[in-house]
Amino acid sequence: MCLAVPGKIISIDYDQEPLMRTGKVSFGGVIKEVSLAYVPEAKVDDYVIVHVGFALSILDPEEAESTLNYLQEMQI
Repeated sequence: MCLAVPGKIISIDYDQEPLMRTGKVSFGGVIKEVSLAYVPEAKVDDYVIVHVGFALSILDPEEAESTLNYLQEMQI
């Protein structure tokens, strides 16, 4: 089973070529560097769905917030 998690882009490294572009993504306060190669149109403050270090698509902000809230409720 695979799990992709929504996160919010907080910064982008624009100095790299498009296929090597990365950004810092916040997952409820945990910040990770993520490849943005598959979402060249992504910008700071966009929510993206991330799987194994790659942002796969841009999410609707309301959908992303709803999912993040649900995941937070599941914490024990």
